[in-house]
Amino acid sequence: MGAFSTLSPPKPCLPHHHNNNNNNNNNPRFPNQPTKTPSVNFAPHLPTPSKPNPFSRLALESSSPPNHAPPPLVVVGSANADIYVEIDRLPKEGETISAKNGQTLAGGKGANQAVCGGKLAYPTYFLGQVGEDAHGKLITAALEGGGVFLNHLNSVAGAPTGHAVVMLQSDGQNSIIIVGGANMSCWPENLRREDLEVVQSAGIVLLQREIPDSVNIQVAKAARSAHVPVILDAGGVDAPIPPELLNFIDILSPNETELARLTNMPTETFEQISQAVGKCYELGVKQVLVKLGAKGSILFTQGEEPIRQSIISAPKVIDTTGAGDTFTAAFAVALVEGKSKSECLKFAAAAASLCVQVKGAIPSMPDRISVLNLLQTV
Repeated sequence: MGAFSTLSPPKPCLPHHHNNNNNNNNNPRFPNQPTKTPSVNFAPHLPTPSKPNPFSRLALESSSPPNHAPPPLVVVGSANADIYVEIDRLPKEGETISAKNGQTLAGGKGANQAVCGGKLAYPTYFLGQVGEDAHGKLITAALEGGGVFLNHLNSVAGAPTGHAVVMLQSDGQNSIIIVGGANMSCWPENLRREDLEVVQSAGIVLLQREIPDSVNIQVAKAARSAHVPVILDAGGVDAPIPPELLNFIDILSPNETELARLTNMPTETFEQISQAVGKCYELGVKQVLVKLGAKGSILFTQGEEPIRQSIISAPKVIDTTGAGDTFTAAFAVALVEGKSKSECLKFAAAAASLCVQVKGAIPSMPDRISVLNLLQTV
């Protein structure tokens, strides 16, 4: 951990450098979308959804011409280099212990969710920032390998790439310390027009809380102006969610710990979780997707009965890092494809089950075929 103490103060933010790989501005519906598809093969059964989305406020317009690419998943968020240390237990205060192994892998909640969308064979854009360093190159390569469009990934000279220390215990549980870096610094005061346009052309937008609230608010407002649904993953900074942001999201997705922190209410039982969700309703959120780890998940919609989804058990849990991101992103993909609420939850549970069987966040994201094959067995 002492390695972080040698970091020099960030330099003044310099002009952004935009990733223009495969950039093409000739597509009026998808600004900056390449004319050729990314490395992932889109499944032939992914037409633009023709039936209304089952969420009352999330109906998706099907104004695309026949055979047009479906409206993309747009993920706006963080990208980290995850520095893994494998340990038998967490150190006590003042104690130094040795790690069994250590390695650096690409991660960050935003990048995780974007790669999950790409590997699930859905057209996915990532809007975020990395530093001009080796960690930034690591993350860029991982996103490209996941089939993610990177036209809106910016490199900044004034801050290092965000990174995290992931303390992975032998039972697969983890504790994480995050250094924000470029995720939290050097964002422009106003997002570029082309960045907001890709948000407005999306089928669904995913946000998290590892980038400034001001950025999330700009994105959520732009999405709402174009009737694009927004899911906010509550993971990230330990601070209240600004009311202005809550006003522009459609689904809030916390785990039980985050739900307790946001509402200052206990979340040990279903009844307590329901009461905490009621507090979210009072704050203006109409739908809450609660991730409960080994206890599954529950989707609450105001005025409707909650829908529970149990986990799909994994033969062996190797690493839970990224499981929540996988669940949220898979849910979003199923939702934008027009699946029912129950189908969305089950699809997400299958993806998360596959995720925890592989070490690392981005390396553990499952492909669509694997998820579909697992669903056939349950």
